[in-house]
Amino acid sequence: MNTVHLYLRSMGMLLKSHLQYPASFIMQTLAQLVMEGGEMLAVILVIDRFESLKEWSGGNLFFFFGLMSVSFYITEFFGRGITGNFPSMVRSGQLDSLLLRPRGILTQVLCSGTDPRRITCIAVGVASLVMGSNLSDVSWSIPKVLVLAESILMSCLLILGLFMIECIFCIHSVKSVELVNALTYGGRSACQYPIDIYPKPLKILFSVVAPFALTMHVPAAYILGKSLYGWPVWTAFITPLSGAVVFFVMVMLFNRGIKFYRSTGS
Repeated sequence: MNTVHLYLRSMGMLLKSHLQYPASFIMQTLAQLVMEGGEMLAVILVIDRFESLKEWSGGNLFFFFGLMSVSFYITEFFGRGITGNFPSMVRSGQLDSLLLRPRGILTQVLCSGTDPRRITCIAVGVASLVMGSNLSDVSWSIPKVLVLAESILMSCLLILGLFMIECIFCIHSVKSVELVNALTYGGRSACQYPIDIYPKPLKILFSVVAPFALTMHVPAAYILGKSLYGWPVWTAFITPLSGAVVFFVMVMLFNRGIKFYRSTGS
């Protein structure tokens, strides 16, 4: 609980620091809104041109887009220390000072950054979820609400875990590895759409290596009243846990990698 209190206190101070220059914050936040609005416009154009992709209707596509946007940008909002700050900490030698403090490295890295500008991106994702739900005539129930909450939480852990791959490589190579972006930002772009529209290699990549299909698409299919991969309904409650598995594996690899860290100086 003390760690959670420390994290929340750090987030509060970082938010206050962002708001010290309100005009800059508002302009940057609006820029994020335009960016994510452009992403949503692409989905609208796809729906306008094709009406559906395989058995997925336009409302279904809005739901998938919203689920990815909410999960990805919540992660960037609260996990900016990992998703953006860690490589520069290694290059500048700032990580050295964290090693001297009586807290875990991962906790300190998480407390080092937040990105409140992403609030508008999250809002676009929520709007897309609501729109997709209404257009798909989703009949909400307590199990479906729980599955949605589980999917978002586990997807956030998955995304955080995938970003940690870059952190692990940075410990050994100093510079960030752009190839990792194929799983993070590439996964975000690809998995805004149902996984079964892609060829087999991509299905394997995003079902096994970076299992967005398990944390997002299987639960989303259940909520929309459809079946993905032909799996039974109960799998929608189990497959999202793959996000937690990926995250905890990456935490163990990260802690092991820290043992091999050598200072880069400043």
